[in-house]
Amino acid sequence: MKVGRPNLITEVLSALQRSRAVGLVGPRQCGKSTLARQIGGLTAEVEYFDLEDPEAEARLRDAKLTLAPLKGLVIIDEVQRRPDLMPLLRVLLDRDPLPARYLLLGSASPELIRGASESLAGRIEFIEMEGFTLQEVGTESIQKLWLRGGFPLSYLARSDADSFRWRSAFLQAFFERDLRLMGVDLPPLTVLRFITMLAHYHGQTCNGSEIARSMQLAHTTIKRYLDILTGALLVYQLPPWAENIGKRLVKSPKIYIRDSGLLHALLDLPDMRTLQSHPKLGASWEGFAMGQLLSRLEKRYVHFWSTHGGAELDLCVMRGSRRTGVEFKYSSAPTISKSMRIALEDLRLDHLYIVTPGDKSFALAEDISVLGLSRLDEALFA
Repeated sequence: MKVGRPNLITEVLSALQRSRAVGLVGPRQCGKSTLARQIGGLTAEVEYFDLEDPEAEARLRDAKLTLAPLKGLVIIDEVQRRPDLMPLLRVLLDRDPLPARYLLLGSASPELIRGASESLAGRIEFIEMEGFTLQEVGTESIQKLWLRGGFPLSYLARSDADSFRWRSAFLQAFFERDLRLMGVDLPPLTVLRFITMLAHYHGQTCNGSEIARSMQLAHTTIKRYLDILTGALLVYQLPPWAENIGKRLVKSPKIYIRDSGLLHALLDLPDMRTLQSHPKLGASWEGFAMGQLLSRLEKRYVHFWSTHGGAELDLCVMRGSRRTGVEFKYSSAPTISKSMRIALEDLRLDHLYIVTPGDKSFALAEDISVLGLSRLDEALFA
């Protein structure tokens, strides 16, 4: 079974026409290399360097001598391993006429690809890549995508058991190798304990002081490691909406494990039966459904909202003058809560949607509708 990603390919090709360089960033094993090779196959002249390949490393020992004569498209994979390339790339990208454009692949956010955001400012456009999305696999595969997550080798595994084993091995390799390269100097078992704690905070505001006391580490150390995991695109911190409405608002971000399959591996949930009987079922659904929405929206538009009085909203989407609220409920028959009414009034929402696992959409009130995740486009992207 193959899963096509035509929208993402089109997005990258369009960016390469606009910008001298494109940074395609996403977690390891999310399909960046496969996508880059597909894009390279559409280009007349292409050179590919994988910085985890000793042969490519050898070719780039004298990087200027190797890169300067190249024309067409130059793809450099795992670019975060060679931050020393950034000053040279700035010089090469400033040539006029420009003989080659660059596609840089990185398994970290632009902030963690040292020098990329600074040295290549004004020359590079970043595109963030996830694993497979519901738009790519089809709405008939909602449960499979939710359980296994979007990493291609996990989603396409022969069985749920094989998928679970792949995710467990992925996490072990990530803790033992990748995090050390990013500056996390804790033993792998301690890192596993830390991120498992984060999995139990999934969908909640993170109490860094509580985790710090439990792990006997400084609060600032926990904050740094959380930021590194966020930069490694393993964790997502959803910021609060802080508009002054005369109420005390929660100001800490909410924490989500970005891939639902990794969340289930951390919580030891190998199949739908164990997931559906687990206390984090609702939070897992919230993170999964929210991820499908966030894959289609710019992050600057989305926040959560919560007051110290107990009113809260899972997601508020503020785009221009339009204000949309979103609640995620694992229920076929959700009802209107007091919090929803308060959010509608205090945030002056145009409409509030309750996103459920079903495929039906219907109104609960003039300004509140139930929306099946499979019909997300009908309301939020119409």
